[in-house]
Amino acid sequence: MAQLDTIAVVGASLAGLRTVQALRRLGYEGRLIAIGEEKHLPYDRPPLSKKVLGGEWDLERTQLLRPEDDALDVEWRLGQRADALDVKERAVKLADGSRVAFDACVIATGTFARTIPGTPDLTGIHTLRTLDDAIALRRDLDAGPRVAVIGGGFIGAEVAATCRGRGLDVTIVEALPAPLERGLGRRMGEYVAQIHRDHGVELRLGVGVEAFLGEGRVSGLRLADGSEVPADVVVVGIGVAPATGWLEDSGLELDNGVVCDAACRTTRSRFIAAAGDVARWPNALFDETMRIEHWTNATEQADHVAATLLAGDGPVEPFTPVPFVWSDQFDRKIQVAGRFSEDDDSKLVDGSLEERRFVMLYGRGGKLRGVLGMNRPRLVMKYRGMIRDGASFEEALSA
Repeated sequence: MAQLDTIAVVGASLAGLRTVQALRRLGYEGRLIAIGEEKHLPYDRPPLSKKVLGGEWDLERTQLLRPEDDALDVEWRLGQRADALDVKERAVKLADGSRVAFDACVIATGTFARTIPGTPDLTGIHTLRTLDDAIALRRDLDAGPRVAVIGGGFIGAEVAATCRGRGLDVTIVEALPAPLERGLGRRMGEYVAQIHRDHGVELRLGVGVEAFLGEGRVSGLRLADGSEVPADVVVVGIGVAPATGWLEDSGLELDNGVVCDAACRTTRSRFIAAAGDVARWPNALFDETMRIEHWTNATEQADHVAATLLAGDGPVEPFTPVPFVWSDQFDRKIQVAGRFSEDDDSKLVDGSLEERRFVMLYGRGGKLRGVLGMNRPRLVMKYRGMIRDGASFEEALSA
C-alpha cells in the first residue's frame, strides 16, 4: 500500500462517499478529508425525480450514510466550494481562501444542470439536480400547476411521469423527433413516447423553445413553430455538464470531463484520480473513451479509484465496466447495459413490445454490445454479464 498520509476527496456525493468507504475497506488508515459544495451529507440522486418529487419519500430516506459509516473517520468539509487545484503543491484551494493539502486526491465533483441561455428571472422555472432543487420544485408542484418539461431525456421523462402520477397536466417539449432518442435510438424513443401519451402526457416533439412567457412568474413557453404551451411550472431538463470549471488553471487535461488513463488516474499526476460523472477515461472493453453519468458507474469507479491510489507504484488494473442505467417511468422500469446504436444488429429475445415487458439484444461485429430491457431486470443483468465476458452475438441469442 502506498504511503499516503492524507487523501482529499473533492465532491461529497455518491462517488465521493463510495471512494471514502472503499479506501477504509481496503485498509487505508490515514487522514481522509471530503469536500462538498452542498451543505448536505451525501444523498442519493435517483429518487429525487421520482419518490421525492412524487411526495412518497421524505428527505431523510435519500441519505446514503449508514450507521456503520460512523467509523469511517472522515473530516467533512461541507458547504465549501473548491475553487482551484494546485497539482505541483498538492493542495485544494477553497472558496473561503483556505487550502487543504493532500498526498493524493480524488476528483468527484460530478456535473451541474445545463440551463438555457437568456432564461429570464421568473418564479416557477426549475432545474433538478440537487436536493435543494427537488425541495423547491416539490413545493411548487404542491400547488397543482400545469407543468412543462423542456427536454425528453431520462431526467425530463422521469419528471414528466412523476408529475402525471400526481395528477398534473404535463407537456414535454423535445427538440429531437423522439424522447430518449440519444440513449435508446429513434425507434425505442418513439415507443417510450407512446407510453407517455397513454398516461396523458402531451408531447411536442421536433421543436425547440423560443421564449419563456410571463411577468414575475412563468406562464408558459413559446415554441420555435410559433405555438405556445401554457405552464405555471417549467422544468428545464436538457442534460448536465461536468463540473470542471474549478480545474481550468490546474494544468490537468480537460475535455468533456477530467481526462484520465485506463486506471482512472489523471494524465498529469498518478496521485490525482477522478471518479463518477466527471471522469473521462478509455474503456478497453468497448474500445471507446467514455464519460458516464449514471449511479452504477459512480459506485464501481469509486472502488476502482481507491484500489488504484493505494497501489502506489505497483501494478494497476484498467477500469473496464459495462455501462448500466435504469429509469423508472410510470409502472415501467427501463434498463440499459452496454453501448449500442440503431445501426447495430438487434433481436427481441424475451417478451413482446405489445405487453411492454421485453428484452432486446444488440450486436456489432459479431459481439454482444448491448441490452435493453423493460420490466425484465434479472435478464438484463444476465446479459450485462455476458457483455463483460465478451460473448458473441450468436452466443447471447442462443442463451
